[in-house]
Amino acid sequence: MFWFLLISLAVVVAAVTLAVVSSGGDGPGGAASGGLTDAWPDQLDEPLPAGRPVSRADVDGLRLPVTARGYRMQQVDDVLDRLGAELAERDARIAELESALAGAQAAAMGRGAYGGNGEYGERGGFIQDTAEGRDER
Repeated sequence: MFWFLLISLAVVVAAVTLAVVSSGGDGPGGAASGGLTDAWPDQLDEPLPAGRPVSRADVDGLRLPVTARGYRMQQVDDVLDRLGAELAERDARIAELESALAGAQAAAMGRGAYGGNGEYGERGGFIQDTAEGRDER
């Protein structure tokens, strides 16, 4: 049994030595050729596009890298800050457009819907004031 273990140990040491020597190298301290390739970094450079507004597809395709204790807090904070800023910008733009629309509607109602003297009747039709009287359309 002792001889079997000794021979097995010698075979394992010889195989490891052969593997290390055959992988070569580019000199002292150089990377061995034929070995494993370098791992890709676990961080995203730019998780959301910087040059344009974020779309639904960008958010759906967003994958944050996971670390040993969860997600990287800084990257999550950056993404949430960006999304919050874009939502606030869109809300402000919507409020601005709604305000402009309300102003345009109020101006249109003030001078008449068709540019003449008239109003809307009870049945929803437009009532035009004419010289002969009121003409309901």
